[in-house]
Amino acid sequence: MAGTDNEIREKYLERAIRELNQVGHDLQACAGCAEGGVMPVLGSGHPQADILLLKFAPTASEIEEGVAFYGRAGSALTKSFKRLGIDPLAVYGTVFAKCPAPSGRERDDECVAVVVQELHIVEPKIIVVMGEPALDALNGLGFPLSRTIEPAPGTIQAFTPTCDALFVPDIDDSLDEEGSKREFWRAFKTLGVWYDDLPPY
Repeated sequence: MAGTDNEIREKYLERAIRELNQVGHDLQACAGCAEGGVMPVLGSGHPQADILLLKFAPTASEIEEGVAFYGRAGSALTKSFKRLGIDPLAVYGTVFAKCPAPSGRERDDECVAVVVQELHIVEPKIIVVMGEPALDALNGLGFPLSRTIEPAPGTIQAFTPTCDALFVPDIDDSLDEEGSKREFWRAFKTLGVWYDDLPPY
């Protein structure tokens, strides 16, 4: 039976990898990015992560690499995960504004549709929503069976019957000032309590 369970898990993982690769392939064909001479910013991490990190816009380093949570935010979060006992390799991170072209805001609706695909593929158990622009975009998705998430930092809220949400300040706005770092950490550390309560199956 264990062998069968493992085989089923492997098949689901293979499908998730294949579907996320297709999402990336479709994004590479973005006409807006081609016009702006930039790459789209792709999600990164485990294709079946329990935790999905969600920001609204990428930073310059993320745009340069074409990968969400590359650079300072990713390093800070890796340290935070270590402190909370969470395996950073079991996390997926993405952004709403995947097209960093100057006129990209006109294409936000298309970017938002990609986040819906990512949520369906990864099927996280919790979404960590970073900052109010990301929160507004998430609440505007009309995701099936979803509830409105309130801007209540550090409070676990039910997003769907199978997925929670945790609102925290935007990590990129929190790295340069000590008070902002503390505010982010106060909200983010709730994730460690949530993670400790996950059943081991």
